[in-house]
Amino acid sequence: MDLPHTTETRGQAAAVTFVEGRTLRCRGSWTMSDVGPVERALRVMEWPAGGALRFEGSGIQALDTGGAVVLSQAVMEARRRGCEVTVEGLQSEHAQLMNLVSVHWDAMMAHVAARPKGTARLQSIIRNVISRFLCGLEFIGETAMAFLRVCSSPGHLRWRSALNSLRLDGVNALPITGLLTFLIGVVIAYQGAEQLRKFGTNIFIVDLVGISLLREIAPLIAAILIAGRSGSAYAAHIGTMKVTEELDALRTFGLSPTELLVLPRMLALVVALPLLTVYADVLGVFGGMLIAANQLNVSFTAFLSRFEEAVALRHFLIGVGKAPFFAVIIALVGCYQGFQIRGGVDDVGRHTTMSVVQSIFLVIIFDALCSIMLNWWDL
Repeated sequence: MDLPHTTETRGQAAAVTFVEGRTLRCRGSWTMSDVGPVERALRVMEWPAGGALRFEGSGIQALDTGGAVVLSQAVMEARRRGCEVTVEGLQSEHAQLMNLVSVHWDAMMAHVAARPKGTARLQSIIRNVISRFLCGLEFIGETAMAFLRVCSSPGHLRWRSALNSLRLDGVNALPITGLLTFLIGVVIAYQGAEQLRKFGTNIFIVDLVGISLLREIAPLIAAILIAGRSGSAYAAHIGTMKVTEELDALRTFGLSPTELLVLPRMLALVVALPLLTVYADVLGVFGGMLIAANQLNVSFTAFLSRFEEAVALRHFLIGVGKAPFFAVIIALVGCYQGFQIRGGVDDVGRHTTMSVVQSIFLVIIFDALCSIMLNWWDL
């Protein structure tokens, strides 16, 4: 069957063109991001019913595995129609990739066919979620048992490592935590001042700044900063040790990675985060005081006097009391993601990102649950 002289479809840079009816000229960038339109065109193309057919690949500028698969599918489809196919003009590295795809074609197709679809895929996702949940529970149980062993025999804890973590996660976090909470106190007071001035209730800026910062915002901001700063560092450090097989070496020597790597970090963070929360409370309230004095003519003396009357001690205790739980969540999630790393450097980066996202998500969920329960208890 005669074909039109030219049939062409272009992606971003990829193209296929029939020349003289028996030559299919391929050119451009045959990569995963560019080859989609060409793949669709090849899928609906009318192939010759027998005879010689030549694929001319000298114009292919870039070829990855996705492009090689599309080109291989086109070659096999033409052969299935009875054509005698030859592929010519490929660069040496492109020809090697095509040969590699051809050798492993059956394994790739079997893997694609084995991928679950529909209900089976949903069941696979549910099984994976349950499996990860059980792995997380196992890690928590292992950490709890290690904590009990350390409580019964404190000499097993690496106190030097815990103090070093306290310095890195606590002392070194003071500048960024103080600056951010100070600015948040400024923003809250400034936005509240615009509304309070309309009703002549300037003094209530103290209630707004004091209760919101001490009870919710300061501990939450401190926890989010620590999750991004320290939780990611835990995952990256432990993951790197796993990739370099240092964890296997520790187990070979009969040492527990949980006692050596998880507990010192968790205990240091349990101490550091409440102290950072108190520090954030002070600087956040100070930022609010500055705006109150500047925008609402509420002096420092009047601010502190109202603060003592309006802001109950329970708000401060609730905020500081949530910090140790935030610390446990951040430390456990960061260390757990580090232990889950299986591959190389790319896997380290992926799990490091997951540790930050999951830590922040769980911290906010826990904070929301605390708010609901405290509201039920009229606190």
